[in-house]
Amino acid sequence: MSNIKITGFGDDLTVNGTRLGDLSPSQHEQIELNNGGQNYKPLENVVVSHVQDSSTLICRKPDPSNVQAYIEEEILDGLCCYSAVNQGQLNQTIVDAVVKHLTEEKLPTVPRSIRHKYMSGLLLAITGITGMEKAVPKVAGVESWELTFKLCRRWGYQIKKIPQNKAIIIGAKGNFHGRSVAAISMSDDFDAQNDFGPFTPGIELVPFNDIDALERKFEEKGEYIAAYSVEPIQGEAGVIVPDDDYWDKVSKLCKKYNILLAMDEVQTGYGRTGANFAHQLYGIKPDIIGCGKAAGGGILPVSFVAGSDEVIGTLTPGSEGSTFGGYPLGAIVGIYAIKVLEDQKLAENARIRGAQLMNHFEDIMHEFPNKIKEVRGKGLLTAFEMHNKPHLDGHKVSVNLMKNGVYAKETHHSTVRIAPALTIEAWQIDNLAEAIRKVIKEL
Repeated sequence: MSNIKITGFGDDLTVNGTRLGDLSPSQHEQIELNNGGQNYKPLENVVVSHVQDSSTLICRKPDPSNVQAYIEEEILDGLCCYSAVNQGQLNQTIVDAVVKHLTEEKLPTVPRSIRHKYMSGLLLAITGITGMEKAVPKVAGVESWELTFKLCRRWGYQIKKIPQNKAIIIGAKGNFHGRSVAAISMSDDFDAQNDFGPFTPGIELVPFNDIDALERKFEEKGEYIAAYSVEPIQGEAGVIVPDDDYWDKVSKLCKKYNILLAMDEVQTGYGRTGANFAHQLYGIKPDIIGCGKAAGGGILPVSFVAGSDEVIGTLTPGSEGSTFGGYPLGAIVGIYAIKVLEDQKLAENARIRGAQLMNHFEDIMHEFPNKIKEVRGKGLLTAFEMHNKPHLDGHKVSVNLMKNGVYAKETHHSTVRIAPALTIEAWQIDNLAEAIRKVIKEL
């Protein structure tokens, strides 16, 4: 018989005598260490309490006087849940749609074995915004990549006529597609792969933004290659932006060798880079894309795969499934996340505010050339990379930014990614940049 008692709500939520509102940041950390798996390493001494507005978090930090368990401070969200909250925290349009749906429509969940009316709306919205012919709803971002991976293989066997079990999917070095077994099989990150093998076969990597290496691979093994599966801009690698003509050349190569171009737009989609989807910046159209994160508007996990009829048409009943992929409530969130993207012109705001932020980055780099090596970005997917020296530590920068009212997180040792909500205002960009300047000056 279980020994569990749960009462209250919010700060009064109490589990077996432990009231959440009584816990200090260090006590929260200790519970995670004792009771949770250590697959993340959150910033120390800070716990998010609630959201104040679309770009502002209220965070609990240690009380310097030790009189209380904690104090609360405003923090500008410079990470946006890795681009999952492009529409801003608690976007009113999406929240209103969820409340109305649950209280008036009263259709939260049904299985895919029976149709519901909102699936039609979701499919029409996805194909409308992407310009693709078909779509398949999923839940987590990595699920969308997994399905593109499967579909590229199936297309390779059924349409391209690659001999069975000989299909190759080409990926890019430095990629990040998630942490499922297939995704880490494509990774070259030691931490992601360590002690999780054996890995999925039929995957080969080429350097990102190296058209010659890709062409050599296509020439060598093109008859067996089903797809080049890749991020349009590498996010986790540190916002690595390819040459302006790279994707045009890639697209032409793929057509020449009858190889699918499959793009992972989980982090780069939904206006993040200054276009609805990053591939549109380069004037190309992939055969298939996977989207997630902001597809759920920061309210629910929603993802999807969208692509040509030739590729997605290879699916048959029983060959793919997802219990919550496109369920009624998720469909509503997915539809209104797209509505907000269009109605609030988020891509345009990302382009404008991103240019403002990059100007600040350029100024900071010129002021501290011995500290900042490079600044990169498209729209509001940006990063600054410091020189690789011990004192120029990205984690230290993240910790010090938090002390100065900005939430950001390093990627690798010396790169800090900045990707705020696409609803951010000009004065908030200025404040964010000034906090970065102050922290860099003090290093």
